[in-house]
This record gives sequence, C-alpha cells and structure tokens, in this order.
Amino acid sequence: MSEVINQLAQLAQESDMAMPVDWNGLNISKDEIFKHMATNVLQQLENVAEEERAVVAMATMTKLLVENFIHSHMAKVNA
Repeated sequence: MSEVINQLAQLAQESDMAMPVDWNGLNISKDEIFKHMATNVLQQLENVAEEERAVVAMATMTKLLVENFIHSHMAKVNA
C-alpha cells in the first residue's frame, strides 16, 4: 500500500495547482500533505466495491472540480 500512496502523491504533485501555494508557510511539507491525502483516498476507496470505484472516483473528482471552480470564482470576485 505504501508504494501506491507514493505513486498517487507523486502523480498528484505533477499537475499544476490552480492557485499558488506558499508551501513554506505550512507546518507540514508539500510531500507529506500529498501522501497524507493519498492515504485518505486509499482508505476511503477500500470501503467501496471494486466495480464501483471508478464511478466513485469520477464523482469525487467532479465535486472537487466544482468546489475549485467556485473557490476560484469567489477569489476573483473578491479581489
């Protein structure tokens, strides 16, 4: 499971962040944050039947994209 967590964290870090992040301003490293979130994702998907995982993952991605869109939109409106 550790190798999968590392793979997920690495792949996630390869895509650009929608907003700039000051990683030095956090009390946890960028790598640790991504590994922690990858661990959470794996733990959550373990409870989903394998044949349903792709749909659940896509629904989760859609929700996160909508949240990101709204957050970005609100940041522009409030700027």
